[in-house]
Amino acid sequence: MIREYFKYKTTITTILADKKEHIETAKNAMINARQEIERTILKDPIFGSSLEPYETDSDSEIIRKMTNAGNLAGTGPMASVAGTIAWEGVSAMKNKGAKFAVIDNGGDIALISDRTVKIGLYAGNSPLSKKMAFLIPPAKEITGICTSSATVGPSISFGIADSVTVFSNNVSLADAWATSICNQIKMPFNDELFNSLENSDIIGVFAVIGKDMIRWGEIPKIAAANVDENLITSG
Repeated sequence: MIREYFKYKTTITTILADKKEHIETAKNAMINARQEIERTILKDPIFGSSLEPYETDSDSEIIRKMTNAGNLAGTGPMASVAGTIAWEGVSAMKNKGAKFAVIDNGGDIALISDRTVKIGLYAGNSPLSKKMAFLIPPAKEITGICTSSATVGPSISFGIADSVTVFSNNVSLADAWATSICNQIKMPFNDELFNSLENSDIIGVFAVIGKDMIRWGEIPKIAAANVDENLITSG
């Protein structure tokens, strides 16, 4: 397995693959996606700054993915930017024949795999952080595992959760919903915020607040782990 750190402007990723050519394919696809998003923001700055659902007349598939995800999750389109870029990278790898491809874009992960993949949980100062991992089973279709936090990193959040991880085959949607749910989790906790996920493309949600865990839907098996902080993708 090849592991490569890749940074392009503020897109900071870790790419896993079995072949070097697939790594290069992923890089090119992510650069292209990032440039497409930048061109859209130059023409329509509100696309890049809105914190609420936003409509655009762009015919770009990437931009439509982000816009649709934000509209469904109640966020701005940029809430799904990291997941969308990772998704584009893994999609390109898959199209080149990759059976194993993982891109971690700052905690927003897209993957396909012919083996079980262990995804460690990082939840800031929570006592549960770095102590457990999701066991993602082999899958031919791309899976999104996207995490947002109100206590870690530079992203804007209006909630209190140390981490919210969302699972979906629509990686853009997983990213947007991770942001949305993280914004909404406050105390006392009200599980009605999950009502809008019924009959959606979201498979499951796992949230951590301090020592407490919140689950919704189907969550992959969780195993005890000692997560190596050096493997966490960051700037």
